[in-house]
Amino acid sequence: MSLLDLTKRNVQRNFRLYTIYLFSMIIGVIIQFTFSSLMYNEDILDSLQNRTNFRNGVIIASVVVFMFIIFFILYADTFFMRQRKKEFGMYLLFGLSERQITLMVFYETLFIGAISLIVGILLGGLLSKLFGMLLMNLMEYDHVISLSFPIQAIGSTAALFFLLAVIISAQSYFMVRRVQLIELFHAKEKMEKPVRSSQLLALLSILLLGVAFFLIGSGKGSVYWQDYSLASLISVTVGIIGGTFLFFRQFAGWILQFMSRRRNYHEGNTVLWTSSLRFQIRGNTLNLTFITLFSTLIILLVCFVSINYKVQFEAVGRNLPNDIAFQSLDSKTNGTIDNLIKTSGHATRYHRSQEFLEAVPVTDMALAFENPEYYLPHVLLVSEHDYNSLITLRGDGQTVDLQNNEAVSLAQGSDFPLALKPGNQPIFQVKLETVHDFTLVEKKDFALLGWATDPVQSMIIKPAVLIISDEAYSSLRKDTAVRMYEIYQIDDAKNAGALSKEVHGLVSAVSGAYYSSFADVYAIQIESSSLLLFASSFLALIALFAMASVIYFKQLREATDEQQQYAILRKIGVDHVQMKSVIRKQLLFVFAPPLVLGILNSWFIIKTYILDSVQDFPNLTSMVWAIMLLYFLIYLLFYVSSTNLYYKIVNQHR
Repeated sequence: MSLLDLTKRNVQRNFRLYTIYLFSMIIGVIIQFTFSSLMYNEDILDSLQNRTNFRNGVIIASVVVFMFIIFFILYADTFFMRQRKKEFGMYLLFGLSERQITLMVFYETLFIGAISLIVGILLGGLLSKLFGMLLMNLMEYDHVISLSFPIQAIGSTAALFFLLAVIISAQSYFMVRRVQLIELFHAKEKMEKPVRSSQLLALLSILLLGVAFFLIGSGKGSVYWQDYSLASLISVTVGIIGGTFLFFRQFAGWILQFMSRRRNYHEGNTVLWTSSLRFQIRGNTLNLTFITLFSTLIILLVCFVSINYKVQFEAVGRNLPNDIAFQSLDSKTNGTIDNLIKTSGHATRYHRSQEFLEAVPVTDMALAFENPEYYLPHVLLVSEHDYNSLITLRGDGQTVDLQNNEAVSLAQGSDFPLALKPGNQPIFQVKLETVHDFTLVEKKDFALLGWATDPVQSMIIKPAVLIISDEAYSSLRKDTAVRMYEIYQIDDAKNAGALSKEVHGLVSAVSGAYYSSFADVYAIQIESSSLLLFASSFLALIALFAMASVIYFKQLREATDEQQQYAILRKIGVDHVQMKSVIRKQLLFVFAPPLVLGILNSWFIIKTYILDSVQDFPNLTSMVWAIMLLYFLIYLLFYVSSTNLYYKIVNQHR
C-alpha cells in the first residue's frame, strides 16, 4: 500500500476529525482571501480619494491577519496531531519511518489545503463583495462593488497555505521524532493534577483586581495619575494580569474547594461537575487568563475605533465649521472665487464677509488656548455682535454676552473648556498700536474660523480667535485696519473636493493667505476612520475565531479524554437530562468568568479614559453597551455550541 493510499484511508476512517481540521483550514482561507482581495479590488480603489493611505493601511492590517491565521491553523493542527499520536505510534510499530509519516502528513495537508483553497476562495470572493459594500457604506460613498477574484489575492493565499503545509509537516516530524513510542500509545491517558488552593492567594487575586479597578476608575485627573503615573500604570498592569491569573489559578480552585465542604455538596449533580473542574484548573489557567485579557483588548479596540468613527462625522464639522472660508483678497479674485462657487453645482446657503482685528499676543498664548503650537502666532479679535450674528446664522447656539474688557477665547479642541469665575479670571494682553488688557471669562471649545487646510495636507494650523465686547471692539477699530474673511456655506459640502482644489489654487497664489475647506478634511478623516473601523472590526472578528479555536479545541480535547468517565456515569444511571445539566454547569464555570472580567476591565477603561473625554457627543455610551451586548451574544453562541459538541462527543460510544 502506497503512502497516498494510506492517506486516503486515513481520511475515510477519521472523517469527523478531518472535517474539523478542514473547517479550520477553510475559515483561514476565507479570512486571508477576503482581506487580500479588498486591497486589489479596482471598484474600491477607484472610489477612494486617498488610495495610497488605503493600501498602506491594508498592508499593515494584512500582516496582522497573516499572523492570526498562522496561529489559528497551527493551533488547530496541534490538536489534530495530538489526537493522532496513537495512530502514529502504530505506524512506527509497523515499520514506517519518521520521514514517511512526515511525507504522509504533507500529502494530507496538501489535499485538505487544496479543498480549502477552492471552497475558501469561492466563499471569500462573495464575502469580499459584501465587505467592500460595507466599507463603502461606512465611508458614505454610493459606489457599486462588483464580484471579483483578483489573481494577486489568489496567489498570495495559495502561497500562504503552501507555506503552512511545509510548517505543519516540519512540526509533525519533530513531534514524532521527539516522543517515545510508549508515550504515543498513552498520550491520551495522562491526567492533570488538582492545584492546591490557598485562601490567602485567592483573596490576593481579588485585592489585585480591586486595586486595578480603583486606580482606573479614579480618572486621569486624580492625584494617582497626576503625581504617580508610572507607579499607577505598573499597579494597574500587575493588578489586571496578575489578578486575573491568580483568580483562575487560586480563587476558582478555592471556590470549588469551598463548595466541596458544604453539607449539601452531594445533593443534586454538584459533585459531578465540580470534581472534573478541579482537575482541569491547572491546564485551563493560562487559557482562561489569555481569553480574559484577549476579550478586554478586543472590546477596547472595537469600542475605541467605533467611537472614533462616530465622533469624526461631527468632529470634522466642529473643526471646520465653514464649508469654505478664506482671507479676503483683491476684489477681482474675490469675484472670480464667488462666481466659481456659484457655478459649481453646490448651491450657496449664505455668504458672509466677516471683519476681524489682527493683534499680537503679549501674554503667553497657552493661557487662553491649549496647545498653542496648533495656532497661528497672531490673534484675531471679533466683536460680540458679529460673533453672535454669525453663530445665529449657523444655528450653533453658542452666543456670548460680554461687558467692558471681558473676552472669550475660542479654543476648539480643548480637553478642558472652562467658564472662569470672578476672582480666577486672568488678564490676557494683546498689542495693536498699543497694549490692551482683556479679562478672560471663558475658554470655549468652539471655532468661528476652522483649521487652515490644504487639499493634499488636510489640516495645517488654526487661527486664534478672541471675542471681545462691542464697546472694546469699536474703540480699537478706530485706529486699526480691519482684516476681512469670506465665509461660505454650500450644499453637499462633503463632495466639494474638486471645487476646493480650484478655490485653493486661487487663494494660495497669495503667500500666507488663510484658506479653509470642509471637503479637504472630510474625505481624508472619514476614509481613514472608516478604514480603521473596518480593519479593526475585521481583525476583531479574526481574533474571536482565534479565541474560539482555543476554547473549541480545548473543550473538544477534554470531552474526548472524558468519554470513559461519562460512559461510567451512564452505566450507574445518570440520564441524558442530568448529563446535559452537568456539562452546562461545568462549561459555564469555564466560560462565564473570562466574559465578566473582560467586560469589567474594558468598561472601566472605556468609561474613564474615552467616554468621559467625549461627553458632549451623543449616544456614545449606548453604542458601547451595544458592542458589549453583541460580544456577549457571540460569546453565548460559543458556549451553547461548545456544550452541544461536548455532549455529542462524550455520548459517541454507547
